[in-house]
Amino acid sequence: MSATEPLVDAVLEEVRRQAGASASAVVRAEHASSALTRFADSAIHQNVADERVSVHLSLTVEGGRTASASTTRASDAGSLVAAALAAARLRPQDPSWPGLGEPAPVASSGSWDEATAAASPDDRAAGVRAFVDAAGGLSCAGYVQTSALTAVLGTTAGQLVRGATTSATCDGIARLSGADGVARSMSAFLGDLSFAALGARAAAKARAGVDARPVEPGAYPVVLEPAAVTDLVAALVTGQLNGKAVVDGTSGIRLGSPQFDAAVTLVDDPLGGVGLPFDTEGTPTGRLELVRDGVPVALTTDRRTAAQLGRSSSGHASDGSDTWGPVATSPSLAGGSGGSVDDLVAGLERGLLVSDFWYTRVVDPKRSVWTGLTRNGVWLVEDGRLAAPVSTLRFTQSYLEALAPGAVTAGSDVDPQPQRLTWQAASRVAVPALRLAAWNITGNATG
Repeated sequence: MSATEPLVDAVLEEVRRQAGASASAVVRAEHASSALTRFADSAIHQNVADERVSVHLSLTVEGGRTASASTTRASDAGSLVAAALAAARLRPQDPSWPGLGEPAPVASSGSWDEATAAASPDDRAAGVRAFVDAAGGLSCAGYVQTSALTAVLGTTAGQLVRGATTSATCDGIARLSGADGVARSMSAFLGDLSFAALGARAAAKARAGVDARPVEPGAYPVVLEPAAVTDLVAALVTGQLNGKAVVDGTSGIRLGSPQFDAAVTLVDDPLGGVGLPFDTEGTPTGRLELVRDGVPVALTTDRRTAAQLGRSSSGHASDGSDTWGPVATSPSLAGGSGGSVDDLVAGLERGLLVSDFWYTRVVDPKRSVWTGLTRNGVWLVEDGRLAAPVSTLRFTQSYLEALAPGAVTAGSDVDPQPQRLTWQAASRVAVPALRLAAWNITGNATG
């Protein structure tokens, strides 16, 4: 029996005692640990670690009056239930409350690696050393992080599931004469991260980015490297293929229509990435095809959005899904026939090679129009060759239009070093580089 399972039993028993047999509850107990090693000026300057046990309760009484509460005082089940019960009784009735799910088994125990869970400061420092050494004397900064999570979830409907997951992340830059190169990766296994390859990649980009110059605004054909493609995927899974966005009318997705280029296939597979084998409502997770050959075929849902859409939950409930909607956690994108970034550049007569985006903000949710800046390297491409480094650029672009039929002219192999989605802590995305027909550059920027 997991050490956290008795905590779930104790809270469920307290719910029955305080709220009565008609109350519905979902209880989740977690044991989480995380450690972070930071480096700057090519030297480690911080090592921190955190470990905690927490209990989360969602309690529903009297016709859909629901409230949630959580605590790190894991032994005080009575106070946790009392707080949630008092809050629930103050909430209005919710006739659309979907109720609890029926008991269902999970397909796996999660993505767990004992070596990652037990990683020491020396283990993370070895990763930093490999990154810095591979940068060949350039000034480096970033972090290496390892995390572990075990969880037990139980409901008054009889669901009881257990899972565990680990994650390891490296995110670093190399700098030379004001030019930055970035490389980052995430895996369930610390041993999967190639720190030397990441350091070498960051350094190569920094060296190639010295003495950048501006370019004229306009629509350019582009090659987006995987870090930049990750931003497109983040926008799609949060604002378009998210069931709540469809219910709220802010998504422009058209299920069953050829809305994307036929090369685009998008799949979410939490069991093959980083995460637990069930969501915060206890629904088992599994592989979900969201876009198939350019056609949107599914949405991520929790129990509430699934009921509103007349379908079953896809297992994407989270602590924030009532606000932000149920979001894919381990998406992977296929967008081409294979090859390398160099191959994509070689097929570009004139355009831009873009490493990464940042400070991206949505302008028009329905059309998925975003504005933001490039960073960590942009190059002007002429006759299939890198002609010159380009300074930081501002863009305003519809991501739906960027991936529309005919807009994806080529794609590389999927990057062997998966990224972490910056908008969600425990999320892993595997994507290729893409060559796109047009990208709207609206100005030059500095800093």
